[in-house]
Amino acid sequence: MPVQLRPARTQDVADIRDVVAPLAQERVLLQKEAVAYYESIQEFLIAEDTDTGETAGFGALHVMWEDIAEVRTLATADSHRGRGVGSLLLEELLDRAERLGVTRVFCLTFETAFFTRHGFSVMANQDAVDPEVYSELLRSSDEGVAEFLDLARVKPNTLGNTRMIIDLAARRAAKGQESAASQL
Repeated sequence: MPVQLRPARTQDVADIRDVVAPLAQERVLLQKEAVAYYESIQEFLIAEDTDTGETAGFGALHVMWEDIAEVRTLATADSHRGRGVGSLLLEELLDRAERLGVTRVFCLTFETAFFTRHGFSVMANQDAVDPEVYSELLRSSDEGVAEFLDLARVKPNTLGNTRMIIDLAARRAAKGQESAASQL
């Protein structure tokens, strides 16, 4: 199945919401208001089926601070699940994070096995940022930042998902080792 990644456009919001809707009913993702998708459309990548033009999946990268970002709303359309679309999107989002200068990326997910295969690990605690950065992040009005910081002002994690994180330097080193091993 040929899939092409491209930046999201405002016209993609309807497709994003359509794919998210059943996942929100299953309590896998949170349904957001349309305005939230429009406000963050520049953060999204779309995987488009080049044969049909159908949205095969999408995901977003939200930068929180100099060295940390979050993968948000990573999802694959039901008709394209199990075909590597999610992996393709995640790898490009991580590459994008590196190009932006981010060194760590976190996510809130039920798909722990998927993210573990891509180098993420479960966050043991919330010490992912130093106290000075923490105090700066407290000023953010973004609910995702508040969830990451586990602030009492946000609703409890009612979905019960897991906080996971990846160090991009370790990812780069692992890719370098894989590349060197394949050349032997």
